[in-house]
Amino acid sequence: MAASILIADDDPVQRRLLENMVQKCGYEAVVVETGDAVIEKLTNPDAGPIDAIVLDLVMPGLDGMGVLSKMREIGISIPVIVQTAHGGIDNVVSAMRAGAQDFVVKPVGIERLQVSLRNALNTSALKGELQRIRHSREGRLTFADIITRAEAMAPILRIAEKAATSSIPVLIEGESGVGKELFARAIHGTSERKTKPFVAVNCGAIPDNLVESILFGHEKGAFTGATERHMGKFVEAHGGTLFLDEVSELPLTAQVKLLRALQEGAVEAVGGRKPVKVDVRIISATNRRLLDRVKEGHFREDLFYRLHVLPLTIPPLRTRREDIPHLLRHFLARFAAEENRAISGITGEAVAYLTKLDWPGNIRQLENAVYRAVVMGESDQLGVADFPLIPTHAPPVEPAPALTVERPVPPLPAMVPGSEVPIAPLPSHGFLPLLTASGEVRPLEEMEHEIIRFAIAHYRGQMSEVARRLKIGRSTLYRKLDEANGETPATESPPLG
Repeated sequence: MAASILIADDDPVQRRLLENMVQKCGYEAVVVETGDAVIEKLTNPDAGPIDAIVLDLVMPGLDGMGVLSKMREIGISIPVIVQTAHGGIDNVVSAMRAGAQDFVVKPVGIERLQVSLRNALNTSALKGELQRIRHSREGRLTFADIITRAEAMAPILRIAEKAATSSIPVLIEGESGVGKELFARAIHGTSERKTKPFVAVNCGAIPDNLVESILFGHEKGAFTGATERHMGKFVEAHGGTLFLDEVSELPLTAQVKLLRALQEGAVEAVGGRKPVKVDVRIISATNRRLLDRVKEGHFREDLFYRLHVLPLTIPPLRTRREDIPHLLRHFLARFAAEENRAISGITGEAVAYLTKLDWPGNIRQLENAVYRAVVMGESDQLGVADFPLIPTHAPPVEPAPALTVERPVPPLPAMVPGSEVPIAPLPSHGFLPLLTASGEVRPLEEMEHEIIRFAIAHYRGQMSEVARRLKIGRSTLYRKLDEANGETPATESPPLG
């Protein structure tokens, strides 16, 4: 799903122009005529998300400055690009002080608008990531911090939001890496217990002989090595939320004591003489179907029904591919800032390629792939070649057809929708195959010729632009073309471009 840009202008001609430019840049355009309509769009929960606003300063009724003031009052931090027909420094300064991120002067060109939108979306993504990290550390994550636009996630979010209003036990199921702990933290951060502790325990990482000690605590001298008293995770989470991750891995002996703790609302430490009352909200998670574990005899049925009061199943990333462009933008903003790398975006070809992958490791695998690409990338745009080690099934790649200079130039393909800040549209025939049909690496000269032919088609025969983008001289370009066509290099460049 593409980023949504809200356009507000009372001039119908300007609205149509801006709408066309925004769509050509690869984004979805939402058009309104007044400032009041802007506020209505931003406050209406059924209106859909807005990622950035292109706002006219001069409008009847609520003008641009009034919209900025209202947004500040409501607490909406969507990036705003103001447009003015005058460009006076006073108007610009006032708008920037009121919260605008950038400004453009009417009539704005598509290149200038594209740069402004790219910067606005990248800045917004970075702010969102920083806020998400801060909320996570402070235990204040909410459902607004979950990056998703997929329709499949809407009913899950609604159920989770209802669950947050009570202390009902929640069981979150889903594959590894889909964000089960993020949902648990959002439920806690939206509940009445948000000021109390959120304690996470990975049940699968605890040695069997230490499970009871870690969950319920132990007294000094209770066993060999117990040199001091330990209160346990239940007591540590008193008043708040205890998140039992991979709860299906608990040994049966610990399951018995966990069941009793849930029934009695009290825990008894190892070596303790009396139980301690605790007030804990339980959220558990597993990457297996817990009912199957019950049928196999590895999990107690009575404990299953204690935990399986409100089940949530998080779908894998491959079933909600429309989330991938948004996740890419947020991960790129965070890692580029953390690693101090001047990477401004991901090419349309790379986004299309990554969106088609299955991602067996889900969001965690996608995050790690972006991290590696940011560290290893050598240009200001990440391309397909920056994601070479993804252990998953990639879509089949058809060999690129041979191109010659005389071949008719194909129509300009549509830009890939999304957050990649596209400079060039998506190529129509995929990415460059590196191996032959027999599995051998293709000759460098052959790939070079294919790149040149592709660039000619991509830039619609503008040879000067092709040479500039490939960073070679025009004479070199024509010589390589002659070599590719099996001809003797021409002494003079043909009058192309």
